[in-house]
Amino acid sequence: MSRGLRRGLPRFLEPIVTLMWVLLGVLLGAALTLALVTAVQGWWGRARKRRLRDPLTGLPQSRRFEDDFAVALESLPRRGGEGCLLYIGLDGFRLVNDEHGKENGDHLLVRTAERLRQIAGKRALIGRLAGDEFAVWSEIPASQTDRLVKQVLETLGEPVVVGDASVRAGLSVGVAMSPEHGGSIRLIRRAQTAMRSVKRLGGNGHAFFDAVQEEELREEMTLARELREAIKQHQLELVYQPKMNAATLQVTSVEALLRWRHPTLGMVSPARFISVAERYGLIDVIGDWVADTALAQAAHWRELGLRMRVAINVSGYQMRSDDFIARLEKGLKTYRLRPERFTCEITESVAMEHASVTERAFKRLGALGVHVSIDDFGTGYSSLAALRQLPAQELKIDRAFVADVATSVEAQAIVRAVVEMARVLQMKVVAEGVETVAQRDQLVAMGCDELQGYLFAKPMSARAIEVLASDATAPGRGPEGFRPSIFVESTAPMTLDARH
Repeated sequence: MSRGLRRGLPRFLEPIVTLMWVLLGVLLGAALTLALVTAVQGWWGRARKRRLRDPLTGLPQSRRFEDDFAVALESLPRRGGEGCLLYIGLDGFRLVNDEHGKENGDHLLVRTAERLRQIAGKRALIGRLAGDEFAVWSEIPASQTDRLVKQVLETLGEPVVVGDASVRAGLSVGVAMSPEHGGSIRLIRRAQTAMRSVKRLGGNGHAFFDAVQEEELREEMTLARELREAIKQHQLELVYQPKMNAATLQVTSVEALLRWRHPTLGMVSPARFISVAERYGLIDVIGDWVADTALAQAAHWRELGLRMRVAINVSGYQMRSDDFIARLEKGLKTYRLRPERFTCEITESVAMEHASVTERAFKRLGALGVHVSIDDFGTGYSSLAALRQLPAQELKIDRAFVADVATSVEAQAIVRAVVEMARVLQMKVVAEGVETVAQRDQLVAMGCDELQGYLFAKPMSARAIEVLASDATAPGRGPEGFRPSIFVESTAPMTLDARH
């Protein structure tokens, strides 16, 4: 309070007025503080909502979708009490990014979000819950669910122009119903479980949730956890199956095959766990271990006087990874191995699925000097034109055709076509899964270059290969003999040493 004002007041009122001014100042400060706090809270709330909204598609992200979904379910009984949740996963989205670039992959995600908005309408809740996964909640009667699912599959399955290409995304759709399948978070998890069950069966379809899927998912997660531990505990191992020259029936090379020595299940085939490794991000670690172990074994065999081509199976994930090829090159140098004695086998379906990505990988392997083999040939959709773009050196005829080649005219026609195609492309032909003499004779007559199967040898340990090779020149060994050129020049046929 000013001195002039105080002079105009009776002395006894001066302390009272001073106190009132102090209180007014405090109140004004509190009001200003409250206004500031309110403004900050409003800004923070708006910023949080923006942060919980996907900047690419504009859709709510997982946390906000869950909050909005919980509110919607809470009031659902007042609006009829029925609805369905669709959990949608794009199949092979990573391949779109690899082949067309991230910018075009983002364009596919944006178009997917736009199409979902058009299908579901304004009253539906739509969210982007993960990189290539979306959710749609629609309050419709159960009788209309099938129609909505069909509309989603048809509309999202239409081609999207990305760059210079037209991409058709496959879809895996899981469906959970309310109130049948539980509350908000549980309903989301169960729709996701149904979606994953579709993925396990190859994708491009839909499934309604049931308890069996939940049990399968638990088993899969258990297997993934045990597989992660198996890598740490060195439970993985390689066995080797010889390949035979069709003309001489002598061993020319071996294929390294992965096995998991499970503490309770025994020896587990990769057919059971590789798909789990791919879904849970373990395939790169396992693939690198397979390549390094096979390279180390080839180097050890060379020290013992045995120089043999070694083949490994390579997943689509590895073929699309620049790091894999770089590590393979480093491994070849580390173990001082000639690249032309190493083969990477990739299945035909993976090779043809995104041919431009595979072509780049094949060319890099070719430039490195590594041989490339197209495995399970005949089960995919290869054409002569497509194969010409892939610089591979070998075709492996799928065992399904080999099994019937001695009795089926159709199987014989397919094998002949593969052999003729390979001759045009100057590629070698290997027939796998040979189990009978009749199959062997038919394949030899058709001009196959190499044969592989139980008729000659089952997959065996590296030690067993050495024992087999140690007596390769003994008379009477028959088809178990090794081709003389396998042994290092100026080196006598291998004898086992005490170090191994």
